[in-house]
Amino acid sequence: MTVKLPTPDSPLNIGTRGSPLALAQAYETRTRLSQAFDIAEDCFSIVIIKVTGDAIQDRPLKEIGGKGLFTREIEEDLLSGKIDIAVHSMKDMPTLQPEGLILDTYLPREDVRDAFVSPHLKSIEALAQGAVVGTSSLRRKAQLLNRRPDLQVVEFRGNVQTRLKKLSAGVAECTFLAAAGLNRLGMDNVPATPIDPGEMLPAVAQGAIGIERRMDDDNTAEMLMAIHHVETGQRLAAERNFLLTLDGSCETPIAGLAQLENGTLTLRGEVLRPDGSQAISGVRQGPIAQGAVMGKDLAEELLSRAGSGFFDWHSA
Repeated sequence: MTVKLPTPDSPLNIGTRGSPLALAQAYETRTRLSQAFDIAEDCFSIVIIKVTGDAIQDRPLKEIGGKGLFTREIEEDLLSGKIDIAVHSMKDMPTLQPEGLILDTYLPREDVRDAFVSPHLKSIEALAQGAVVGTSSLRRKAQLLNRRPDLQVVEFRGNVQTRLKKLSAGVAECTFLAAAGLNRLGMDNVPATPIDPGEMLPAVAQGAIGIERRMDDDNTAEMLMAIHHVETGQRLAAERNFLLTLDGSCETPIAGLAQLENGTLTLRGEVLRPDGSQAISGVRQGPIAQGAVMGKDLAEELLSRAGSGFFDWHSA
C-alpha cells in the first residue's frame, strides 16, 4: 500500500507520559519517523497525557494497581483516536494489550543494565553494614536483600530527577536507575556505575522503547515498519513470554534478559521471594525463532521449582 504521510496541518499524534525521560523517548520516535520518510518534525505532534502512576507518588506501586497505572489513560486516548501512536518504556508495559491495540514496533534497545548511583560509593559491596538504600522496584529490593540482607530499603518513587534529589538530600546512601534512562537523558554527570547483568539481572524489557497503535490502523502500521528494530523485537518476544507465563507485574520480583549472538538466543531468568530470602534462576539457549517458546519453558521451570506461595509479598 502507498503510505499516506502526515503533514503539519494534519500531524501524526504521538502520545506519551510527561516525565523528561518519557518525552526524550517520544522525541526519539519522532526523529526516527521524520528521518525515515524525509519529512519535517512538525508533521508529528507530541501529546502529553497525565497518568495515575505519575500523579500518585506517596505509595508503592503494588498498593495502587501495578503496571497499568502508567499506560491506562494513554491507551484510552489511543483507542478513542485522540492520539495515533503511544510511546512506552517496555519495562512498564503489561504483557497483554487492551482489545483493539497492538505493540509490534520497537526501537533499537539501549543499555540493559542497572546503574548503582551514589555520590560517595561505587558498588553494593562498598555499602556499610545496615546502610539505607532507596528503590521503588520490588525486583531490585529483592535482589539487594538476597545479597545483602543487612541493608535497609526505603521507598524511592518518582522520576529520575526526583530520585536524584532524594539522594542528594541524604534520604539514602544510594539508589538504582536504569542505565538506559540516564543515557537517553544525557545525564553523564550523575555518579552512576553500571552493574553487570550477571551480578544484577535487569527487569524484563529494560532499555527498550515500544510503540503501540490501533490494530486496524494499516497506514500507521506501514509507517512504523520503517523504524522497527528486528533484533530488539526478537529478544523481547522471549522476555515478555517469560513474563507472561509467570503472570508478572509490579507486585512480583522477576528479572529476565535475552541476548543474541551469531543467531543464537540466550535467555536468563530469575524469580525471587519479595524479602530476598530465596532466588531461583535458569537459562535457555536456542535459535531465534524459538524465543517465545523458550520464554514459556523457562518460566514453567522456575514456577515448578518455586512452588505455591513463593510470590506472596505479605511475607516480605
